[in-house]
Amino acid sequence: QVQLVESGGGLVQPGGSLRLSCAASGSIFSINSMGWYRRVPGKERELVASVARSGSTNYADSVKGRFTISRDNAKNTVLLQMNSLKPEDTAVYLCNAHITDWSYTPYNYWGQGTQVTVSS
Repeated sequence: QVQLVESGGGLVQPGGSLRLSCAASGSIFSINSMGWYRRVPGKERELVASVARSGSTNYADSVKGRFTISRDNAKNTVLLQMNSLKPEDTAVYLCNAHITDWSYTPYNYWGQGTQVTVSS
C-alpha cells in the first residue's frame, strides 16, 4: 500500500503565496513522475505541474512563471510553490505520483486533495 499525504492549502489574498507539500509513503520501490493537478466544479481536472525523477518539469501555461514544482527523491516528497496567486487558481489541488512498488508493478496514486482559495 502507498499513501500520498498533502498539506499546505488554505485561504490567501490575490497576489499572495502558498506552498503545497505531498509526501509518499508505503511499499515504494521507485517513484517515477510526481505532480499536481487541480479540480474545479464544472471543469475537467487539469495538470498544474509535474516533475520527472530526472528533475525535468512541465507546467500548465496558466501557471508558468508563477508556480515552481520540485521534488526530494530521498524523502519521496514533491512541493509546489505558488506565487502571485489569482482568484482563478482557486481549486482542490491533488497530488499525483506514478509509483512502482516492491512487486515491480507500476501504479498511479492520488492524494486526497487540499483546498486552495484565493480571495480578498
